[in-house]
Amino acid sequence: MEITEIPPDEYDRAAELWEASVRATHDFVTEADLDVFRPLVRASFGEITQLAGLRADDGLLIGFIGVAEGNVEMLFLDPAYRGQGGGSLLLAHAFREFAASAVDVNEQNPRAVGFYEHHGFRTASRSETDTTNKPYPILHMKLAS
Repeated sequence: MEITEIPPDEYDRAAELWEASVRATHDFVTEADLDVFRPLVRASFGEITQLAGLRADDGLLIGFIGVAEGNVEMLFLDPAYRGQGGGSLLLAHAFREFAASAVDVNEQNPRAVGFYEHHGFRTASRSETDTTNKPYPILHMKLAS
């Protein structure tokens, strides 16, 4: 696996990865929510300047991470590649290249919370709703010093 930039012609592939990952890990998200989030996520790829893709040995984009102002805004993997170290590679890249030190995580996704805790993040605060005001509690996590 290697980490590279994601060119604009791969944003559709990244959006597909996002949706596949959300379907595999966010069982609390409804189809109606996906319909709302899908265009927002697709549009965000052109706005996040600190964006990196994870590629399989054959060059296929299998995951990505996006960071803005030190906050991990998105980290998603193709479900077929979960548990193989790709998320850790992306996060290490974000620490090293993007100075990532914070992340917001859906509280209802305990595997993601555990992943970030494993990598040194601790919950600093909690919000009852997400950024779209949906009733999905968010944990605001920061790297422990």
